[in-house]
Amino acid sequence: QVQLVESGGGSVQSRGSLRLSCAHSIYTYGRYCMAWFRQAPGKEREGVATIDTDGSTSYAEFVKGRFTISKDNAENTLYLQMNKLKPEDTAMYYCAAAPRAACLLGWTRGARYIYWGQGTQVTVSS
Repeated sequence: QVQLVESGGGSVQSRGSLRLSCAHSIYTYGRYCMAWFRQAPGKEREGVATIDTDGSTSYAEFVKGRFTISKDNAENTLYLQMNKLKPEDTAMYYCAAAPRAACLLGWTRGARYIYWGQGTQVTVSS
């Protein structure tokens, strides 16, 4: 049973930083890409960043230059370093995993991800 558990969320002031972690039990790294999504109240879920099996990354335009996705295969952990946070970054953040073939079709489509964590709340005040 694959499990993904996020942590590191919290409340921070505008322009502050947070580092999210996602501990997971995915050991077949060559088969899955991983990503961070977020969903704010009343809004649709949106892709934030993804990291492929070879370590290549992609970001949504609204976080480029501020967020960094990374992974530690030895520790089975996915990270999202968030800097220069804005109030509009306030949302529940989720980590997710998808078969690599599905990610190649478009990583921002949440429906392609088969494993999800329970989420961690990020609140940014102005």
